Amino acid sequence: MMDNRNLSMLVDFYELTMGNGFLENGCGQQIAYFDMFYRKAPDNAAYAISAGLEQVIQYIKNLSFSEEDIEYLRSKKLFNEPFLDYLRNFKFTCDVWAIPEGTPIFPHEPIVTVRGEAMQAQLLETMILLTINHQSLIATKANRIVTAAQGRPVMEFGSRRAQGYDGAVYGARAAYIGGVAGTACAIADRAFQIPALGTMAHSWVQLYDTELDAFRAYAKVYPDDCTLLIDTYNVLHSGLPNAITVFKELEANGHKGKGVRIDSGDIAYLSKRCRQMLDNAGLNDVGIVASNSLDEYIIRDLIMQGAQITSFGVGERLVTSKSEPVFGGVYKLSAIEKEGKIIPKIKISENIIKVTNPSFKTTWRLFDRESGKALADVMTLYNEEIDDTKPYEIFDPVHTYKRKTLTNFTAKKLQVPIFVGGECVYESPTLPEIQQYCKEQLETIWEETKRFENPQPYFVDLSQKLWDLKHEMLQMKFSK
Repeated sequence: MMDNRNLSMLVDFYELTMGNGFLENGCGQQIAYFDMFYRKAPDNAAYAISAGLEQVIQYIKNLSFSEEDIEYLRSKKLFNEPFLDYLRNFKFTCDVWAIPEGTPIFPHEPIVTVRGEAMQAQLLETMILLTINHQSLIATKANRIVTAAQGRPVMEFGSRRAQGYDGAVYGARAAYIGGVAGTACAIADRAFQIPALGTMAHSWVQLYDTELDAFRAYAKVYPDDCTLLIDTYNVLHSGLPNAITVFKELEANGHKGKGVRIDSGDIAYLSKRCRQMLDNAGLNDVGIVASNSLDEYIIRDLIMQGAQITSFGVGERLVTSKSEPVFGGVYKLSAIEKEGKIIPKIKISENIIKVTNPSFKTTWRLFDRESGKALADVMTLYNEEIDDTKPYEIFDPVHTYKRKTLTNFTAKKLQVPIFVGGECVYESPTLPEIQQYCKEQLETIWEETKRFENPQPYFVDLSQKLWDLKHEMLQMKFSK
């Protein structure tokens, strides 16, 4: 889906005041490097899943300022005319690199890197952050839920509880990247070809004189796609017996019932009783769908308790990532250029997690040649190469005094060029291709790293040259 809304003014106001100030002070054309990265994965996980790049690309392609935008800014009486002229004639000329959507990503490594005029690179901050943050958050949550379901399909049912209509549509997109089978959001199907799924609400059942009448009416319209909601009145004494009656009537007319859905009550107990009753009626192929405020932990527990569930519908706790609804991505200056030379920059803080990694960097993922598993990620200076024909030494991510030597591995750069000199050089994959790529990439991550509680930390290291540069800069700052 191409979002052709002009969202150029969806910026934090300081991006405009800084741009005006850059131009006023003669440094608007200063070449700067910015990194977008996150510091901590949601839900105490070890990793996240990148998503949202396609919408960032669309935003940049549409980046322009209308006369209405210019007049609004003029009315603020803060911006000089040369800056307003600059926006009126705006042309994007930056270079952009990014990690493809669907890639497992780890804290502190650049997801998006922008190089270009400071005024332009700074203007991208808000949209890069809100887009990548939101979709990466939902893709990550969705994958946790899909993982908990152990191969059972998960449907995204969260539109009505999403934070606004963009949250519903792009949340469905991100959830699909994370592995869900479909969505209840019809516009997401139209826009992104995510399979739209859904049956009936309780209101359908309540509208008819009897529950049996309601089920028969639905089966008449959808004889080959009949899933019945059985908890409007009483699952075991009313809903399921009536569903069995209707499914038997469908069989007599050459059709098969598809499933029943339980949306309340003790789902583990009810699903086991329903399975028994369905099987006793010879309806072994009828599935059982569970919904009702599910998340990865509830789904995991249901399966551990032997729940007989065929698929899950997950709503608000997925599309809002209710357990941790903020993905803490940040956008920080890492370097500038002077006379063609890259000058590294660093942000320091008393909070260690907020100290940035300086300079223009490359992130590499090292894969074991035999198992195909990811062994470590390494950030290097932009002009460094990792020679995967030789042993490579990395530091333990928890106990930095420990070292580990890797052999028999291949090294792959994670970021790929997206824009070169303002021209898009990247062709976005289809959404099914991104979903499949995500699945394949997650198979390279060790199960110990993917577990929900106390995941094994993954190696994310700095090359010796980058490590030395960072500590040299820190020592210089603290010695002043």
